[in-house]
Amino acid sequence: MKKTLLYEGKAKKIYETDQPHVVLVEYKNSLTAFNALKKGEFEGKGQINRDVTSLIFRELTKSGIPTHWIQDVGLTEMLVHQVSIIPIEVVVRNILAGSTAKKFGINEGKVLHKPLVEFYYKNDNLQDPFMSDDQALMMGIVIEKDIAEMKDLALKINEQLKMIFEKIGIRLVDFKIEFGKKLNGQIVLADEITPDCCRLWDVKTNEKLDKDRFRRDLGYVKESYEEVLQRLKGSVQ
Repeated sequence: MKKTLLYEGKAKKIYETDQPHVVLVEYKNSLTAFNALKKGEFEGKGQINRDVTSLIFRELTKSGIPTHWIQDVGLTEMLVHQVSIIPIEVVVRNILAGSTAKKFGINEGKVLHKPLVEFYYKNDNLQDPFMSDDQALMMGIVIEKDIAEMKDLALKINEQLKMIFEKIGIRLVDFKIEFGKKLNGQIVLADEITPDCCRLWDVKTNEKLDKDRFRRDLGYVKESYEEVLQRLKGSVQ
């Protein structure tokens, strides 16, 4: 099934398969922050992130959100539809935290009256700079119809994710997602949804259960990722 390595990123490897327009994604144990300036890893991370992504993508599919997920394979892999990734990271914020709170001089934890959707140009060499709608159009990355569809899907995903996490006592602060286009041009949710790309706070204690524990040297990184997975397993079938 697994054939030629097509791509290796910071957290995943993508392989060709013997099925047309289907690739295999392998989740790695590596952990990076600040555009890979800070690196680490822990045993079992690949399996945790694969399982979290799989559980969430399956729930989103039930609610009508198109994703690239097909099925899980082994402990750390999944088969997905091959897509052409749109080089825009879409960030949705429900609560201000991290660099955005710092940029505007607002205390972390401010609840927004409506979700904030932001675009960032997916380019490691440029450190993924903020990108406006018009800049995305100027670069020729997308057309206006794509922008509208991506924003609409991002907000729908946000509503579903908030419900999924609220059920298990977790507050969805913000998250980053990526979209891709299938061969027929359909835009679908791709990449992953894990504690690597979400800010997740415990509802009762505000304890961080995401990659900020690694970014900020808070410790208990593996335990926090495991906690998210176990709560999801107890709620999502």
